[in-house]
Amino acid sequence: MAVVEVEGLTVVLEADGSPIVNDVSLSLEHGHAMGVVGESGSGKTTLALALLGYSRPGAKITGGRVTIDGTDLLSLSPAGLRQARRELVAYVPQDPAAALNPGLRIGTLLTEGLAGEPSEVANRVREILDTVGLPSDDAFLKRHPGQLSGGQQQRVAIAMAVAAGPRLIVLDEPTTGLDYSTQAKVLELVKRLCTSRDMAAVYVSHDLAVVGEVADQVTVMYGGRTVESGTRAQVLGSPAHPYSRALLDAVPSVRERLRLAPIPGRAPSVGQHGPGCVFAPRCGFVVQACRESEPELVPVPTGNQARCFRTSEVLARPRIAARDGGARLADMAGASSSLRAVRLNAGYGGRQVLFDASLDLAKGECLALVGESGSGKTTLSRCLIGLHEEVSGELRFDGEPLPLHADHRSDPARRGLQYVFQNPYGSLNPRRTVGASIEAPVRHFFGLGARETRSRAAEALERVELPAAIAGRYPAELSGGQRQRVAIARALVCDPEVLICDEVTSSLDVSVQAAVVELLRSLLADGLAMVFVTHNLAVVRSIADSVVVLSNGRVVEAGTADRVLTAPADDYTRSLLADTLEVPQPTPT
Repeated sequence: MAVVEVEGLTVVLEADGSPIVNDVSLSLEHGHAMGVVGESGSGKTTLALALLGYSRPGAKITGGRVTIDGTDLLSLSPAGLRQARRELVAYVPQDPAAALNPGLRIGTLLTEGLAGEPSEVANRVREILDTVGLPSDDAFLKRHPGQLSGGQQQRVAIAMAVAAGPRLIVLDEPTTGLDYSTQAKVLELVKRLCTSRDMAAVYVSHDLAVVGEVADQVTVMYGGRTVESGTRAQVLGSPAHPYSRALLDAVPSVRERLRLAPIPGRAPSVGQHGPGCVFAPRCGFVVQACRESEPELVPVPTGNQARCFRTSEVLARPRIAARDGGARLADMAGASSSLRAVRLNAGYGGRQVLFDASLDLAKGECLALVGESGSGKTTLSRCLIGLHEEVSGELRFDGEPLPLHADHRSDPARRGLQYVFQNPYGSLNPRRTVGASIEAPVRHFFGLGARETRSRAAEALERVELPAAIAGRYPAELSGGQRQRVAIARALVCDPEVLICDEVTSSLDVSVQAAVVELLRSLLADGLAMVFVTHNLAVVRSIADSVVVLSNGRVVEAGTADRVLTAPADDYTRSLLADTLEVPQPTPT
């Protein structure tokens, strides 16, 4: 029997009534999880919040029903809704570090919303911590969120959500940014909680492999609409909507080297949708009827439902099979060294965290640094760029000694090694236009005049497939993928020999990730050498020539990408591969 029934849910902008979520319906049974997938801007998070009877400032719920265990949340008074959020539905946000009050101890966070005798509440809290795999002793309860790892913080957030015994738990991208080992533990926890506590879960994600692991049913959203729904096997194995297929074709695989296929164009903003199918401007199956009228959500022979006029043609056409990424991008035999690190040691506050790490990067090579959070990947990459203070060892660039600290390096050395940070939100000055951010290093390193500086900036934008007109915009006016491309353009405008990319695809949609990976592949083909820091082994398979595996600050394995990912020699590498998720293979039609 369904625990969650959503019918005709609609959320609009208060200013003009433009729909953000448009007429969405779904049903979910006890003990089951539903994955909600789609690109940024598809309406996933708005839907997730509406399941709690909540809408963000500037938006409002104007229609539909959200029924949980027979109670319609949208018909409740404010007091009744607060009560329902304590007893019927709970929410786990994407970023637990921002959601957990840093001034409160873990014990206080877990008990402040629970009623009952103190001894009874304390026992319940310890039981919940045991359930989510966290320590339940007094020492742990006295810690603050800032003293926990990202995975521990996420488990605390889940423990807070399930403490009151809700019938539905809504999880909004809870594993984004987590390494695969931590992610695997969180996903297993979610599945176990659904079964053991007989509750339902709605799991919002842009990662189709994650959804394939945790969900029983899948809803695909685009432009605020449900474009496909069905069981996990139906939607991921036999997608009937072109958008579902396009998402799957953008996903990398750890099994084989694939050339990724980004979806052309951009998802529509709120209010941009005109007559016809919302996906028509980006669809490879589009016909005139798609532009004139909007299709209904209809059953298809495979059992799923799809909002498309051409489901028969979509199902009949094989998924993209010829996506072979080719052999290694660079022939390393005899290639000269571009960057070499010999026995690097590094620490924080006197505590050593990197031990005798060495690597050798050839011209035109992509070397991937992989490992769990805390393995030393970012520390090593910061040592290479000269931003780490407590470091010893030897660096050589183009065969010449390279000072360990950036302020001791020459301008040619600083220009030749460029760094792209994980978070473009923080690395781009919000008060500078895109053009100003890219032009600054041109003036510094090349001393060119205003006209030529602007020309160089425009060329750099064109190289990352952004229009020159975007130079007049500010970072806040861009999507996450566009910001990441601007950060790459700012590095490329310096004409570097080595590009160091630190988790540049970790929080991107699969389509944007595919576009960035293919962009980087094209740069490698131009002769650029690259250090690619990531925990995503599927992306590594698609782009890397060689791999260095780090664990607890030590190199535990190194070799070609094919050898390390196909026949790993170290147990730690094997465990990383075991935790790497794959999207289910296509079902023959």
